Amino acid sequence: MEILKVENLCKIYGKGENEVKAVDNISFTVNKGEFVAIVGSSGSGKSTLLHLIGGVDRPTSGKVYIDGEDIYSLNNDNLAIFRRRQVGLIYQFYNLIPILNVEENITLPCSLDGKEVDKKELKDLLVTLGLEARKGHLPNQLSGGQQQRVSIGRAIINKPAIMLADEPTGNLDSKSSEEIISLLRLANKKYNQTAIIITHDEKIALEADRIIKIDDGRIIKDERN
Repeated sequence: MEILKVENLCKIYGKGENEVKAVDNISFTVNKGEFVAIVGSSGSGKSTLLHLIGGVDRPTSGKVYIDGEDIYSLNNDNLAIFRRRQVGLIYQFYNLIPILNVEENITLPCSLDGKEVDKKELKDLLVTLGLEARKGHLPNQLSGGQQQRVSIGRAIINKPAIMLADEPTGNLDSKSSEEIISLLRLANKKYNQTAIIITHDEKIALEADRIIKIDDGRIIKDERN
C-alpha cells in the first residue's frame, strides 16, 4: 500500500545566474512499512528533499501526497497540524525541549494535540527505547545517544504515516550510532513504521530495504538491498 507519493518535485533558490535547483523534478513512491535510505554527497539536495517531503518547506513546484493527502494544498496552519500528526521528524541535533523531561518530550506531540496518552503504550515505548529508568531526566542529564532515543520516541508516539530522519547518527559515536539504527529498524518492524533516513553513512544505508541516491538534486539510482 502506497503511503508516500512524490510527484515532479522541484525546489529552486535564487534567480538568473544565481539560480540553484536544489531538488530537480524528483518523483518516487514509498509503500507502508518500507525502510528507505536517501544518500548523496554534501549539497546533493537530500536534506532539502526530506524537508519538502515532511512539509517543513514548500516546493517551487510539484506535489507530495502522504497517506493520500496532498500536503501542499493545505494552508500553513493545517499543514502544521498535519505534520504534527502524520510526520515524525528526527534531527541530527535532537531538538528536545530543555525544560521538559524524557517522558514530557516524548509525549509533546500528544500534549500539543490535546490527546490523552495511552500509559501502557508509553511504558512499552520507554522500555523499547531503553529509557524507562530515565523518564524523569532532563535532556542535559542524558548522553547524546539517549537524547536521540527520546527524539525517536517523540517521532513515533503519534503513530505517524511516515518517520523522517535527517542524519540521525551524525552527532554520535560509532557505538551509539549502531544502537540508534537498530532502534529505527526495530520501530520500523515492531510498529510497522515507514521510515525514510537521510545519511552519508554506507553502513546505515545498507540496513535499509531500499537505497535512493541523489546527485545535483536528481535521483541517479533507486535500488533494493
